[in-house]
Amino acid sequence: MQEDNKLEQGHVTKQNAIMIGLICLMVGFTIGVVYSSYKLKPTVNTANTAIVPENNQTIDYRQKEIELKNELSQNPENASAWVQLGHVYFDTDQYVNAIEAYKKSLSIEPGNANVLTDIGVMYRYNKQPQDAIKSFDEAISADPKHEWARFHKGVVLMKDLDEKDKALTVWEALLSINPTFMSSKDQSLEELITHYKEHK
Repeated sequence: MQEDNKLEQGHVTKQNAIMIGLICLMVGFTIGVVYSSYKLKPTVNTANTAIVPENNQTIDYRQKEIELKNELSQNPENASAWVQLGHVYFDTDQYVNAIEAYKKSLSIEPGNANVLTDIGVMYRYNKQPQDAIKSFDEAISADPKHEWARFHKGVVLMKDLDEKDKALTVWEALLSINPTFMSSKDQSLEELITHYKEHK
């Protein structure tokens, strides 16, 4: 009888040990999952914060805007600061503010094809395709080999104005400047042109 009790106690102890082991295993697994989820959780993008892929740092766009406005209050003729402020508005989808900041820069240093192209993109996002085309044309006039102005002009013609033939003509002219131009990281401009020609 005593031996039976010992066996029973031993059995219970063994059961307890197994249960404790399983609980520990489950707790450890849960902690691991929570920790992994925390480590892998992406940074939430807000109106004033975004990931910079190059160095995985964040930009406080609100702070950047304040710094640039302070600089411009003291040096309103700083064309570069106006461009940077335009970029802040560009990146935070403040289209009208971006256009105004870029135009301020151009009033100081006219003929900057890059800035004219950025204005065109902002006009497009603000649903002003004709103004976008005008800005891209100004960029091309300032720099006839400006590739992105030509590409974005084709996008507006194709997507917003439904002028496919004109868009293809613009893109083909761009190909004559740069035959290896990439419309995205996965698609060449030549492939894009072929796609639209096949789906006319």
